[in-house]
Parts: sequence; C-alpha cells; structure tokens
Amino acid sequence: MTPPAGAPASRPAWPVRSGTVPALADAFSARPDTAPGLAAALPAGAAVALVPGSAAAGQGRAAAVAGRAPSPPAAGGQAAAPATRDWPRSSGKTQLAAAFAESLWQSGGVDLLVWIDATSRASVLSGYAAATAAVTGRAQVSTCESVAAQFLSWLGETTRPWLLVLDDLADPASLRDLWPAGPAGRVLVTSADATAVPGGIPVVPVGPFSVREAVSHLNGRLSGDPDKRHGAVELAQELDLEPVALAQASAVIAGSPLTCREYRDHFGRRREQLAQSSGAWPAAAAVTWTLSLDRADQLVPGSAARSLLALAAVLDGHGIPRTVLTAPAAADHLAGAGSPQAGGDRATAALDALAALEQAGLLAVEHATAPPLVRISPVLQPAVRASLPESLLRGAARAAADALLQAWPEQEPPGWPSSGLRSCAAALRRAGGSLLWAGGCHRVLIRAGDSLDRARLTGPAADHWRDVATTCALLLGEGHPDTMLAVRRLAGACLAAGQAGEAVRWRQWLLGSLSHRLGPDHPEVADARRHLGNALVAARELPAAIAALERAAAGLERLHGPGHAEALDARDDLAAAYLAAGRHVDALTACRRTLADRERAQGARHPKTMATRHGLARSLLAGGRAREAVAAYRRVVADRERVLGPDHPDTLAALSGLASAYQETGRAVAAELACERAWAGSERVLGPRDPGTLRIRAQLARLYQRLGRYGDARVLLRDTVHRLERIVPGDDPLIAELRQSLADIGEE
Repeated sequence: MTPPAGAPASRPAWPVRSGTVPALADAFSARPDTAPGLAAALPAGAAVALVPGSAAAGQGRAAAVAGRAPSPPAAGGQAAAPATRDWPRSSGKTQLAAAFAESLWQSGGVDLLVWIDATSRASVLSGYAAATAAVTGRAQVSTCESVAAQFLSWLGETTRPWLLVLDDLADPASLRDLWPAGPAGRVLVTSADATAVPGGIPVVPVGPFSVREAVSHLNGRLSGDPDKRHGAVELAQELDLEPVALAQASAVIAGSPLTCREYRDHFGRRREQLAQSSGAWPAAAAVTWTLSLDRADQLVPGSAARSLLALAAVLDGHGIPRTVLTAPAAADHLAGAGSPQAGGDRATAALDALAALEQAGLLAVEHATAPPLVRISPVLQPAVRASLPESLLRGAARAAADALLQAWPEQEPPGWPSSGLRSCAAALRRAGGSLLWAGGCHRVLIRAGDSLDRARLTGPAADHWRDVATTCALLLGEGHPDTMLAVRRLAGACLAAGQAGEAVRWRQWLLGSLSHRLGPDHPEVADARRHLGNALVAARELPAAIAALERAAAGLERLHGPGHAEALDARDDLAAAYLAAGRHVDALTACRRTLADRERAQGARHPKTMATRHGLARSLLAGGRAREAVAAYRRVVADRERVLGPDHPDTLAALSGLASAYQETGRAVAAELACERAWAGSERVLGPRDPGTLRIRAQLARLYQRLGRYGDARVLLRDTVHRLERIVPGDDPLIAELRQSLADIGEE
C-alpha cells in the first residue's frame, strides 16, 4: 500500500526493481552469432542503444565501438499496408535487452533494475516516478518533473550498481533533460529508429537471426514433436530469418498439425497472393501474421479473434491492462462481430479470443502484474490497422475508448495500471484521429487528462489538454461545452507546468467567452475571473491580478454571501496577491477578516482556516511585525501538528516560516531549532534532494552564518548549491544568493 502524502518513508528492501521486464519468448535464443555481447559493450558508467540492423545497414559493430551513430533509415520505413516491401524488419532488440536485464539481476550484478517504456515523455516520467517510489518508499508529493530531477541526481551520486532500460524510444524529445547517467550505472536503450537515439550514445545494430539461430529457435519451439521440424532450415530461409516471423510461424506450427515444410507451403502461397494484390513483394512478417490470424480463427470460430486483435491494434502495444480487453464494451464488440458466445458469457468469450491470439503468436499475456498485462508487437499494430476497412476501424476505436473508460478505476492508484491506461488512451488518440469526436469529445480523453493531472505529469498534461482543446474547437466549435471544459483544464495544466503566460491567455479567453454567453454577474463568470487573477499572480502581473481578484471577491460575496466557501477562497487569493505586490496592510486586513469568517463557518482547525492563518502569519512577517508573526506561526504549527501530523508538508512549511519569524525577532537559537526540525522532517517526507528541502537547508545555512558557525554554514552552503544545480535551472535566484553567501563567508 502506498503511504499517504506526508507519511514517513519506509525503507526499501534492496535489491529493488521497478517496471515490468517483458517475459522471454519460448525457446529464446541468446543469439551467439548475431547479437552484441552486451556484458562487454555495457560496463558500469556506459550507455548503448540497440536498433534494428536495417536501420544501421553497412555500419556494423565498428560504428558501435567507435561511438558513431549509423546513418538514418531511408524514408518510408513503415508500411502503409501489410503487403509491402517497406514493412519494418524485426530484430528482437527488446528480447535481447530483457535477457540482459534479467541476467544481470539474477547474477546480483545490480542493486536497482528499472525498465521503462520510453514511447512518450509521459511514460518516461511515470517510470522515473515509479522507480523513485520503489527506491525511497515515499509517496509522491511533487510534480513528476521534480521527482525525475531528484531521481536522476540520485543516480548520478549513488554507489549502488544500477541498470536502466529505456525500451522502444520513439522521439529524442522524450528524454530532453531526462537522460540518466552515473558512474555506478548502465543505460540500455532500444529504438526502432537510430535517429531517435540521443547524440553521442553508441549504436549497436541488431539484424536478423543467423541460419543456425533461426533453426535453433524452431527446434526449441517444436521440441515436443520432432516430426514437425522437417523442413526447418528451408522455412527459416524462406522467412528471411526475421525473429517476429519465426516466432509467429513456430507458434502456429507448435499448436497445429502442420510441419515446418507444410507451413512453408502455406506461407509461399499466401505471399504470392499478397504480392499480386499489392504489387510489391511482402516482407516475411507481413505474411506470417495473416496465417497466425487464420489459426486464431480456427481456435475460436467466428470473428471474435479478429475483433479483439483490432482492439489491441489501436491501444498501446507495450502494455494493455487485460481488464480493457475483457471490459463490457470489448465483449459487446466481439459479440457484434459474431462471437459464438454472444448470448452467453461475453467476458469468457473475450478471454477465449485472447487465449487464441496468444496461442497463435499474435499477443503475449504476462500475469506478473495486477491486472495482467497484454503486449502486441508495435511492428504488427500498423499492419492490423491498415488491413481494417474504415467502418471496422471506426468501430474498434469507439469500442476501445468505451472499454478503456470502463476499465479505469475510480480510485486511481499510482503506477500500473494507471500508467498503462494513460498510454493506451494516447495511442488510441493517435490511431483513432477524429473518430473520438463523433457526437462530442469522448469521455476517455477527459479521463486521461484528469489522470495526467492527478499523477502530476504537468508537462504531458498541458500537451494533452492543448491537443484536446484545439481539436474540440476545430471539430465541435469554440462555444461547445467540451471545448470550454478542455480550455479550463488546459489553463490549470499550464499553470501547474509553470507556463503562467499561456495560462493567462486561456483564462482571459474563457472569461470573455463566459461573459458573452452568461453575462458579467453570473457565478461562473465570477469564478473564471478569480482563476484569471491567480494566473496573473503567477505571471507576476500583479496590478491586473489584484484588480481581477478584487472584482471576483466582491462578486462572489454579492452572489453567495461573505461566509460562503467560494467567497472566502477568493478573499484568500486576493490577500496573497496583495502580499506578492508588497501591500502588506491590505494583505493583513484581508487575512484577518477572512480568518474570522472561516473560524465562524468552518471551525478553527479546518484545513482552510489553518491555511488562512498561515497567510496571516506570512503577511505579519513581511510587514515587519515579527513578534505577532511568531505567535501566528506557533498557532499554525500546533494546529497542523494535531490535525495533519508533524511530518505533513503543510506543517513543515509552517515550521520553516516560524524559524524565519524567530530569526527576525533575534531569537537565533529558537530559529535554529525550528529550522533543523523542518529540515529533518522535510528530508523524511520529501527527500534530501527535493527543492523544498534544499531551500530549508539554505535557510539553515544562513542561520549558521548569523550564529558565527562559519564552518557548518560553508559545508551546508556548498552541498546545497551542488544539489540545487542538479535539479533546478541554473538561473534560479536561490543559487545566486547562496553563492553570494559563500563569497561573504570566504574560504577556510
């Protein structure tokens, strides 16, 4: 169970692993002829990328050893239809990475193994957040971007050996400012495109099997019936030694009466048919998947297997929660396609279709996760989609969207399956296009955005809502309720991501639109004006912010009364704006009035009452009334300790403020004790690399300096500057301030 926010960390049991390493295929081959020796190519402190051999043709091992990236692949590398010579060649790079990771883990070569699907920035950030939770035992209380920066800092400093695998990297932008490195670690990347690998990373091409490896794979899969092996060499050569084609062929042969020779005959005839219909000679895997689908149809009569494969083809093949493929909408989709159990247990029919596809080599189901995880090759997915008529693709996309929504838990846990559901929604958005806007924006896109917001994936959330809002406006119109909803979410996501200027623009647009439709005195308009004021504060446009918040607070009081929760919230926001603008008297007046109203309406220890009292303490301190600030801060700390606990982040923030108030009154020893308590609690709850923790360290270092403890101050300042430089932008004003403090102290 994940501890609640503010709970102390539980010690992890080392060694630790995070993420789901794909299971090795039946009769997996270590590829002694064609695979790189990763143990030698990837020593501690190194990084290497595996790419398909066709993407690095002619470069060979020499390029990898020299650290030169191969030339990018020719244009048109992905098939528009299954029967084309441009079908992406499979190489088995993910299987090699999985085998290396498990070997290193089983041998005790690493204390930390992290596997991340690197298909998007959101999935990389989610993977770092999950790894951080596994390593620290702490619940996430800050943005994923902040957590990722702290995790990368830890990787760079730890002496524990670690391996981090970034599987199927699609875009180098996904790793912008997120590259892992450290003297104790290894980084292994797999990618279908060598140009997606960051510059300077050695690239190792992985091509097809050798004949010996291919025959060994077939013989291993068919060990239960040696007679099926007849013609194995010829079949391997006919399949162009492609790993995916061989895996699909061996799955069909192993589960049917066919021998290798008989399968080869079927394959040859099907290949000629596809070549005639497309005018191009198809790659082996463009043929074998159709034979595998035929076998699945034999195992489950009707079109259930095909329909389920279509659903899987529009989701994220790296990890589909099985609950999606067995949800009522998925079962109904199969029933509509003629499932033999349409009138009976539809969930059982979905499971039967899933088992048939797995037996035919088209899907893999891994039961190590809860719920089980379903994988489908990203090479296969576009071929399946291209084979579907438009009407069937539309039906599959809508059914997949409905099934995703049904499978999404109301109480969303961190990690899996939430991360998988978000990735599936993103994949469906790409595959389905405008299909998800028929009759309005499909609710699964709203749910996915809300999930990104809750997971504190601030950058990806802003990107998601920007895309949804733009598409809603284009397809549904600017005044459509779904467009308005998406813009609200977009403005909030931009604010959370630190994009205050864009948040202001969207909230201005929203306020104008609502005012035009509802009139200037409508409650929604007043609320929109309040949110605009908060965005203006974040953008440091303080006069405009105060004007907007004054009008919003007055409007909400007039509409709801002075003791209403929304009116009180608006007055708190206005007090914060006054404080930011240096209008301390106005801030104090607003805080005192709101505090009195909150105590009457909500009680002295309601969380919002305590937050208002905290604002009062800050205003007193900023206005030079330090003694009164001490009393206010002490009350806030005491109340929060009783209600929230001593290690809650809000309690620690109040304790840090109390230390500042003590310092202003000349009570340096009391300030030191309060600051040390805040620092210790913040390290327990947030971690030693959290920006909030480091700011408390900086505060303590300045206290040491004031007390004449120059040696302690110097050590703490240097370490704090070093850590801040690794996790916040270099132009952060606190870094400059601490460097100046170091200069003032001087050398030993």
